[in-house]
Amino acid sequence: MTIFKEPVGTEVGLAERYQPLIGGRFASATTATFAATNPATGEHLADVTRGSKEDIAEAVAAARAAFPAWSVTPVEERSAMLVQLAAAIDANIDRLALIDSLDIGRHLGETVIDHARAADQYRFFAAAALTHTGWNRSVPNGVAITKREPIGVVGQIIPWNAPAIMAAFKMAPALAAGNTVVLKPDENATLSTLELGAIISDIFPPGVVNIVPGLGEEAGVALTAHPDVKKLAFTGSTEVGRVVARAGADRLVPVSLELGGKSPNIVFPDVTDFDAIVDNVAFAVAHNNGQSCLAGTRLFVHDDIFDTFVPKLVAGFERIVVGAPLDPATVVSCLVSSEQGERVLRYVEIGKGESAELLIGGERAVVPGNEFGYFVKPTIFVTDNSSRIAQEEIFGPVLSVIRWNDHDTMVREANGVRYGLAAGLYTSNIGNAMKTADALEAGSVWINKYFNMIDGSPFGGHKESGIGSEYCAETLNMYTHLKSITLVNDPSPAFFIRTD
Repeated sequence: MTIFKEPVGTEVGLAERYQPLIGGRFASATTATFAATNPATGEHLADVTRGSKEDIAEAVAAARAAFPAWSVTPVEERSAMLVQLAAAIDANIDRLALIDSLDIGRHLGETVIDHARAADQYRFFAAAALTHTGWNRSVPNGVAITKREPIGVVGQIIPWNAPAIMAAFKMAPALAAGNTVVLKPDENATLSTLELGAIISDIFPPGVVNIVPGLGEEAGVALTAHPDVKKLAFTGSTEVGRVVARAGADRLVPVSLELGGKSPNIVFPDVTDFDAIVDNVAFAVAHNNGQSCLAGTRLFVHDDIFDTFVPKLVAGFERIVVGAPLDPATVVSCLVSSEQGERVLRYVEIGKGESAELLIGGERAVVPGNEFGYFVKPTIFVTDNSSRIAQEEIFGPVLSVIRWNDHDTMVREANGVRYGLAAGLYTSNIGNAMKTADALEAGSVWINKYFNMIDGSPFGGHKESGIGSEYCAETLNMYTHLKSITLVNDPSPAFFIRTD
């Protein structure tokens, strides 16, 4: 099935214009568009329909019409379609990953991993759905049944930093549980998600998955306010998360949120392999060019090793290659937009103004042939936990290093932010590891390997980092209602109204 017409002269065959996927076909009620632009080079990639309130209404109507049949489709059939989708992603992974690199500026090595992880998510929920049931037990003269039923039309909004993973985190559990979906991708990252829509339209019945690109203040607001959307799921900033939560509260529909983070990463004095830990710390803060809610952006280093460890950390950052997204040697590439680049550089100036000690980086790099892009050199400040750069989410490759010597004080400071998404720590002492992990206010704690996400382990935040957990079998609970049915074989003998 050919969806996109007249591909332009790029090596990935992008369409000139991308339209919403609504009811199994690509069409729109509006002619308005916005440009998809390569953030590294400024090259115009394609025009994307600026989804309107009318587009959202049509998408929700399509999802609502598809829901009755999809909700009773045997789970084995839904599971098989998710497995088929995963295989199609695998078959198209090179192209999809290249599209993401062109669209959001991340280097190709990372975007390939993103799509592989996305495929794994579809497979995981294909399997998890097969055993996602309620429970039955006998009662006198009958049985008590608890069923899990899909909620209905789910409105989902995802960010730009990892579109493949974000789409999978949202759609896989929703579809596995029997819901239909209206997904709004971020305007900075639409192309691979709409290309995924072309694959989806060949596998799933029309209307089960609908994808409407557009601006948050237009398509996003229309989606969260629509009376036929029975659940909302959002990944993005805490500030916008509050707006989505209010929209859900206004209509009394369930809302799940995966929001910001300012995660601590803790180095104990008993560690010995400094090089391995430096590498892991650098990965924790600079993966995805630092544009990650779970980045380990606050590094607590014990006094006993601080003066030895930190110079090794600086030397490690010096070896990080900043380069073009398609250069195989690149480790850190460009930020998603000039707006994001200016934001990160403003925080560098804030850090300098707070008298934080800048050890390395803190400036824009120029990459030949990519002068348009904002390539920010990986940056290290020595500061204290109360500084703005240690408290506020920067969303760039900026690390705040903080000394510690007292465990209780360190834990209090590690928890002393409004977020609680993730945390890491490095120690050879299992007592230190478990005592600290238990004390940290974080949804995920990774010991001796940061960002060690295992399929099936919950991913979600405490405090202002969100509501609910993704990436695990329990996610299916967020996309289902519980129904209780109690059956007895015969009516009970009369007991309420006297018969004599």
